[in-house]
Amino acid sequence: QVQLVESGGGLVQPGGSLRLSCAASGITFSTYNMGWYRQAPGKQRELVAYIFRSGTTNYIDSVKGRFTISRDNAKNTVYLQMNSLKPEDTAVYYCNAASNFRSAWGPGTQVTVSS
Repeated sequence: QVQLVESGGGLVQPGGSLRLSCAASGITFSTYNMGWYRQAPGKQRELVAYIFRSGTTNYIDSVKGRFTISRDNAKNTVYLQMNSLKPEDTAVYYCNAASNFRSAWGPGTQVTVSS
């Protein structure tokens, strides 16, 4: 059974940093592409950052230069380092694992950027 568990969310002041983690089990992690998505109240879920099996990464324009996605295949974990956080980054952040045959989601972790 596939299980993804996010952690590391919380309340942070504007300009601060957080590091999200997503631990995966029940899959051969290295064969999956991994993504971080977010959903703010009243808005659709959007892709924030993506890391392919190869290690290639993609980001939405609004987080480029501030967020970094990485993966540790030995630990079955994907990370999202978030720096220079802004109030508009406030959302529930979700981890996704995708292969040609399966897609799985974690329950999400709340990130709130506020003074």
